[in-house]
Amino acid sequence: MRTEAVKSAYRRYAAVYDAIFGAVLQPGRRAVLEALDLRPGQRVLEVGVGTGLSLPLYPEQVRVTGIDVSGEMLAKARARVAREGLANVDALVEMDAEAMSFPDASFDKVVAMYVMSVVAHPERLLAELRRVCRPGGEIFVVNHVRSEHWLIGAVEKALARFSDQLGFHPDFELHQLGPGTAVLDEVSRINFFWKVLRLRPLAHETGTAAG
Repeated sequence: MRTEAVKSAYRRYAAVYDAIFGAVLQPGRRAVLEALDLRPGQRVLEVGVGTGLSLPLYPEQVRVTGIDVSGEMLAKARARVAREGLANVDALVEMDAEAMSFPDASFDKVVAMYVMSVVAHPERLLAELRRVCRPGGEIFVVNHVRSEHWLIGAVEKALARFSDQLGFHPDFELHQLGPGTAVLDEVSRINFFWKVLRLRPLAHETGTAAG
């Protein structure tokens, strides 16, 4: 998907996102926070933080940074942080997740909730998640994956032509993550639609932060 199409879609969603997607997607947020097994002092990056619905779920003793491509969604997230006094949120930044400006190995854990089927190049995003995750850290992805059921999968494939209008790819498949950036450690199913993936980054190569 084109970045401008994503921004346009989430500009429309911003005012009603919490009402439409808050409760529906909350099981995935809770599942990831439980799986993260966070320790005091760890630094977490949440990619696609949106309106910040997950931010109150993080332990007070960890430091959280969130990024999103939508300024309108981030405005909602900043209001939530102020309203709920979330002092452990270090920053909420408008940023393209496929070309982040953070230095290599900046975070202990990296989370991408409901993002992989939104970006234009999932394999590029995963490479960036791996780059900013420290050696020995973990990457957690929550996402819809195209159904293996022939009829549902066919419907999702047919809907793919409307991706720009929907704001996500309904036919996203795991092979789109590409090889060579991380080892898939675990797959668990939240419900019929959503899966949690835990990935272990491969050894970092020498490199610099993306501009």
